[in-house]
Amino acid sequence: MGLIENRPFEGRVIGDRIVWEGAGEVAWLEPYGRDAVRFRSSKSLRLDEALNWTLLEPTTPHAAKISVDDHKAIIRNGKITAEINGDGVVRYFNDSGEQLLSEFWKDMHVGHVPNRKAREFRSIASEAFEIDLFFHANEGEHFYGLGQDANDCFDLKGTTVELLQKNTKCTIPFVYSSKGYGFIWNNPAIGRVELGGNHTLWHAKAAKQIDYIVIAGDSPAAVMERYTEFTGRAPMLPEWAAGFWQSKLRYVTQDELLEVAREYKRRDLPISVIVADYFHWKQQGNWKFDPEYWPDPKAMVEELDAMGIRLMVSVWPTVDARSENYEAMLNRNFTIRAEKGVSVFFNFLGPQTYFDATHPGAREFLWSKVRQNYYDHGIRMFWLDEAEPEMRPYDYDNVRYYLGNGLEVSNIYPFFYAQAFYDGMREQGEDDVVNLVRCAWLGSQRLGAVLWSGDIESEFPSLRKQVKAGLNVAMCGIPWWTTDIGGFLMGDPECPQFRELIVRWFQFGAFCPIFRLHGFRLPYVDTDINDPTAFCHSGGPNEVWSFGDAAYEMITGVMAIRERLTPYILQQMQHAADTGTPVMRPLLYDFPSDEAVYAVGDQYMFGPDLMVAPVVEEGAKTRSVYFPQGATWTDARTGEKIRGGVVHEVDAPLSVIPLFLRDDSELPIYA
Repeated sequence: MGLIENRPFEGRVIGDRIVWEGAGEVAWLEPYGRDAVRFRSSKSLRLDEALNWTLLEPTTPHAAKISVDDHKAIIRNGKITAEINGDGVVRYFNDSGEQLLSEFWKDMHVGHVPNRKAREFRSIASEAFEIDLFFHANEGEHFYGLGQDANDCFDLKGTTVELLQKNTKCTIPFVYSSKGYGFIWNNPAIGRVELGGNHTLWHAKAAKQIDYIVIAGDSPAAVMERYTEFTGRAPMLPEWAAGFWQSKLRYVTQDELLEVAREYKRRDLPISVIVADYFHWKQQGNWKFDPEYWPDPKAMVEELDAMGIRLMVSVWPTVDARSENYEAMLNRNFTIRAEKGVSVFFNFLGPQTYFDATHPGAREFLWSKVRQNYYDHGIRMFWLDEAEPEMRPYDYDNVRYYLGNGLEVSNIYPFFYAQAFYDGMREQGEDDVVNLVRCAWLGSQRLGAVLWSGDIESEFPSLRKQVKAGLNVAMCGIPWWTTDIGGFLMGDPECPQFRELIVRWFQFGAFCPIFRLHGFRLPYVDTDINDPTAFCHSGGPNEVWSFGDAAYEMITGVMAIRERLTPYILQQMQHAADTGTPVMRPLLYDFPSDEAVYAVGDQYMFGPDLMVAPVVEEGAKTRSVYFPQGATWTDARTGEKIRGGVVHEVDAPLSVIPLFLRDDSELPIYA
């Protein structure tokens, strides 16, 4: 380990916990369910056992055994073994004795070079520290997860990933390693991860303690099952939610939205959900329809229900000082506030603060308004936008939440935002909670949250990035995921290049867990977002018939495939609810012994029987497809048989998305 000294182990064993102390630090090692070990340490010499954040108590009992010799203590728990020596150095092994993870300590006695411990604490307050945690880099190791980031990276080895929440950037601090372990960084602090060739570093800008869990397993599915035991699993997706969701920015009136729904029915097109997007309200923080444009929400919901369509309504967490709820919330400390200066964090048609989702009272207050103004009209779906929350500028140290300073707790905000709605709906007796949210954290999946990838660009490079982002999200226990089909920004329905893009994106979107169209289409009507009195305009048309006859024919063909696959999708959703295995997942999930798949981030499995190879390059008429070893494959369109372990160039004209069935599976893809 690079250490000259190896002091005798002088720690203690208290029940199932190993306690080590030395050099101004206390550390604990203990089992966490089966096949996992939890490590915590702090320089304050106090560890807060209640500081679990969103972790759940394991449901699987551990099988831990602890032994101590003169120089180290060892804990064995199912598939994992951890040891800590007298110097405090920690290492982890699988049940075959292979090292999974080892702390990286710099040599203590090399000339005048200062030594570096694997765990470094720099005091910034009485019990808050800036923390670095170093591990050795492993040659040939691959990493996946860490949430959603449109960075065009699939294998995260060699990257630096920020731990923060922003529009299009979602942090879920979990990684899966190709060495056969998962790593939960149980810390909502702003920070970063360096997955470099020289070391792995986990950095927190402000935290009381180091807290992480290492999970060992024989397969990605085994690790995911334990990980979702500790963080929660999505409930079973209702059948209607597996259908098509129609949305645009934005339907200005109740009549406009209803007429779009009627047109879908006149055309006999499948549709399950239609969305009333933002600024259907008069003021941010009122959380109610503007009666001038939406005069009878109850009648609207009833007509949609009669057509078999659910209404989803956008809710923003922003609060304008002119809103009817501002004073009451301010006086009860239900809004976030600045540590210094004016508590304004966002300027969109007026200066805004945010409701404090980390405050239990604020969550109850928000839900009481949503229940009165939406739920009581029959609305059962909510779009939780601005969930990071979005700020200008992102001065996390100048934000005060109920749970603490922004540097310490900002990443947990979207979890509690979703929880406000989940708890409220469950209290009303709702079993099928399905809400759309723009950001997530550890455990968001258990709150009925559909994560979408934010306000992304309408261009082919953006589509390529979404495939990789979705696969890394899948490796974080999020089975309900979607994008804005066509991208959000700058798509022109009259442009031939965009029409090609929307077809290719529909092909991808039909094989995402949630099938959803949204976008801010050209032409735009200018809105001065800095003018508090401005009207928030809509964009151009964004219905499936909006992109020309040729695109319409191809899009509706894809919609029909999605409808035929609904029983299969629901079967896989049940498996996700039972085990944590995502429906959309990278090839490595099903073929971990095939080394080639660890670099394939533009293909994926959609359940165990179907491989999807979306076309993500403009003008492409073919694409290269890798067929994993360990299976035989059938082209779903042509019936051609292909053996595993080879790369083929397959035909992919604009009307075709390459789809391949595994081991003679039979799915009703084509009529």
